[in-house]
Amino acid sequence: MNNDDHKNEIDQISGVETTGHEWDGLKELNNPTPRWWLWVFYITIIWSVGYWVVYPAWPTISGSTKGVVGWTQFEKLKREQAEIVQRQGQYLEKFHQASFDQIMNDPELYAFATAGGASAFKDNCATCHGTGGAGGNGYPNLNDDDWLWGGRIEDIYQTLDFGIRSPHEDTRVSLMPSFGVDGLLKRDQITTLVDYVLALAKPGDHAAHPGHTIFQEKCASCHGPDAKGNREFGAPNLTDAIWLYGGTRDVIYKTIFYGRSGVMPYWKGRLDEDTIRQLTVYIHSLGGGEESETSDEPALYGPGQDRTGQ
Repeated sequence: MNNDDHKNEIDQISGVETTGHEWDGLKELNNPTPRWWLWVFYITIIWSVGYWVVYPAWPTISGSTKGVVGWTQFEKLKREQAEIVQRQGQYLEKFHQASFDQIMNDPELYAFATAGGASAFKDNCATCHGTGGAGGNGYPNLNDDDWLWGGRIEDIYQTLDFGIRSPHEDTRVSLMPSFGVDGLLKRDQITTLVDYVLALAKPGDHAAHPGHTIFQEKCASCHGPDAKGNREFGAPNLTDAIWLYGGTRDVIYKTIFYGRSGVMPYWKGRLDEDTIRQLTVYIHSLGGGEESETSDEPALYGPGQDRTGQ
C-alpha cells in the first residue's frame, strides 16, 4: 500500500482520516490542532514581538537592542546593589562606632554582624574551614571550644587580623619542632613519646610511663608539664583527644618526627575593618567562642546561641 492509499484511509473506529504514518500496526490519525492551542500559540508570537520592542533582546553587531523602556540587567543590578548599600548604611555607621561589648549586647547590631560575617566567611574562610566551620584535617574546627590561641572575641579578632605564621610582621608565631629530622630525638625515643602522648587522653597517672621524662625535657616548655597546652604559644592540649591532624599512632609519629607549621593567612588590609569585625562576631557565635574577660556585663548573646535570639 502506498502513502496515498494511507492518506485516504479512514479509521474505522474514529472515522478520522489517517496521516499515512504507521508504527507496528498503530496508525496516526490526522486530527487538527485544538483551536485553543492555536490561539495561545499566536498570542505568544505577538507577545514575543512586543517583548523585542520593549526590552533588550534582539542581537545586533554592537550588542543588542536596548528596548523602548531602556531596561538592562546591569541597571537592575545597580539599583539592587544601591538598595542593599542603603539598608546596610542604616546599621554600618552604628556598627563602625560600636565596641565588641556593645555589639554583643545590641540585638540589631549582633544580627547585622553575624549576617555580614556569615557572608564573608563563605567567601574567604569556607575553603579551609568548611561552610559550617567544622574544619578538616589540618584546619581547626571553629564550632568546638578547643582553641590554640584563645576563643575570646579579642583573640579571634587578633588571629583574623594578623594570621598565624603569616607574612604579616605582627603575626602569631609558634613552632612544632621536627624532632626526627633535626636529630633532637632518636627513633626509639620518638616511638616511646608517641605511646606516651596516646596514653595522655586516658585516665590515670602517667608519670611512670617511659615517655614521661622525654616529654618533660622536650615538650613541657610549650605544652605544659600537664600536657594541657599553652595558648601563649599556640600549643594544643594533648589530653582531650582532639586532634588537628589526626590522633592515630602513625600521624602522631609523623607530627613529632617532621613537625608542623600550618599557616593562617592575615586579613588586615585585605578585608576592610568592618568585615573583619563581622567575621570575628560570626566565628565567636558558632559555638566555641568564650566570654571576654574585659566585659563589664555578660553578653546578651552567648557563644553558640541561636543568632535569631530564640
